[in-house]
Amino acid sequence: MKKIIELKQVYKDYPLAGISQTVLHDINFEVVPGEFVAIVGPSGNGKSTLLNLLTGIDHPSSGQVIVNGAALQNLSNERLSLWRGANLGIVFQFFQLLPSLNLLQNVMLPMDFLGKLSKTQRRQQAMQLLERVGLADACHRLPSQVSGGQQQRAAIARALANDPPLIVADEPTGNLDAATADDVFDLFAHLRDQGKTLVMVTHNETLAAAASRKLEIRCGRIHADTPAVAG
Repeated sequence: MKKIIELKQVYKDYPLAGISQTVLHDINFEVVPGEFVAIVGPSGNGKSTLLNLLTGIDHPSSGQVIVNGAALQNLSNERLSLWRGANLGIVFQFFQLLPSLNLLQNVMLPMDFLGKLSKTQRRQQAMQLLERVGLADACHRLPSQVSGGQQQRAAIARALANDPPLIVADEPTGNLDAATADDVFDLFAHLRDQGKTLVMVTHNETLAAAASRKLEIRCGRIHADTPAVAG
C-alpha cells in the first residue's frame, strides 16, 4: 500500500550549553493514506519536534523523512515552501491567523501562495470552507473580533484551502475551553470520516480516542504504536 509518511532511522539533536542533546532517537514509522494518527505522551518528550520534522519546519540530524513522496531533508527552503503549500495543511495551537486580515482573507492566503486558481475561484473556495466550519457569517471579521474557538475553526478551514492530502495539527484544542474543544473535535472527526490523513499531537483524550492509531513518544523514542480504542 502507498505510504504518505515514512520516517527511517530519524535522529534529532540540539545543542544545549555547548553539548549536543539527542531529542529524538531512531524514529521509524509509516502512515498510509486515510489514517488518523494521534501522537501522545508527556510534555517535553519530543512530540512537537517530531511534528516539525513531518512539516519540514525542522530537519533531522540524520535519517530520512519522506512525506507524500518527497524527501524533505533534501529540499531547499524555497522548494519546501512550495511543497508545503500543495501537500500539507497545518493547524497550530495558537491559530496563527494574520491579525490584519479578515477570516476570508486568512483562508484565501494558501491559495494565493499556490496561485492555481483565479481570484474569484479562491474567494468562492474560501467561502465554502468557512461555511463548512460554520463561519460564513463571520467571514469579514478580524481574528480579534471572534472567539478562540472560531479562530481555530478558521485555522482548520485555512489548512484545507488547497485540499492537501495530509493535515497536521499541534495541540489544536490545547488553547480552548472544553465545550469549544468539543466543536473542534467534531470537525476533525468529520475529516477522519471523509478519509483525510490526519497526524495530530494532542493531550486531549477524547481526540486521541477518535484516532485510528496512537503513537506514544517517551524520552524521544516510540514507546508504543497501537490502534486507538474509543472509550
